[in-house]
Amino acid sequence: MSPDELERVATDARAFGDADAGAWAAESIEHAVELALAGDVRAIVTAPLHKPSLHAAGRRFPGQTEMLARLAGVRRVGMLMAAERTRLDGALRVLLATTHLPLRAVAEAVTTTLLDEQIGLLDEALRKDWAMPAPRIVVCALNPHASDGGLFGDEEARVFAPAVRSARARGIDVAGPLPADTVFGRALAGAFDAVVAPYHDVGMAAFKTVAFGSGVNVTLGLPFVRTSPDHGTAFDIAGTGSADPASMLEAIRLASTLAQNRFDTPSLHV
Repeated sequence: MSPDELERVATDARAFGDADAGAWAAESIEHAVELALAGDVRAIVTAPLHKPSLHAAGRRFPGQTEMLARLAGVRRVGMLMAAERTRLDGALRVLLATTHLPLRAVAEAVTTTLLDEQIGLLDEALRKDWAMPAPRIVVCALNPHASDGGLFGDEEARVFAPAVRSARARGIDVAGPLPADTVFGRALAGAFDAVVAPYHDVGMAAFKTVAFGSGVNVTLGLPFVRTSPDHGTAFDIAGTGSADPASMLEAIRLASTLAQNRFDTPSLHV
């Protein structure tokens, strides 16, 4: 195809989706999950998927995380963005407590129960898959300055603090909620092993600023390891020969490491 033809196809796919392409992509993931659940593989690495094409093929999920949860038959999953090295050298791992929601829906969606569950998922994953015997977790606040004692909202005291207390009562080392404008810097400096972010963009903006191209999307809560690159389909550069495989390579490497930790060594979860 000529460059103009490639751009026209990419534009149509971005706007409307392609049912055949969506079906092929969905069936690939479905088969991979079948292999993992049967014990034939210990980890799967998925490429970026185009949501309009998935929807056109009848798979109406907000994203791969929700699709994988349904296929694996699990209720609780988590979307963790992990970079074992960043532009600032330190590692950064950010769990998104809520994922693909409009911003106006976040405050209602972030509940004490949700945060408590996500903290637990993260602690278990760091122990089992990252082989950390005593992971240090911090929760990122929702409001500016963590509400500054109630001046800018009450979610930190009413929603976040009870979740942190509950997790601590179960023996989890978790701090916060701490303000978003400082918590990621502290994690990069080594004060914490992972951050729980209350919504998609507050976590992703910090993460991709320091780790784009080296970041990996990890789905927590599945009976197998699943990773994916931290970027989308990039239809705008399709056919140009300029795509960067770095994030996919990182996803493959991390999947191998996590699977070895989970299945080849004794669990460190207590």
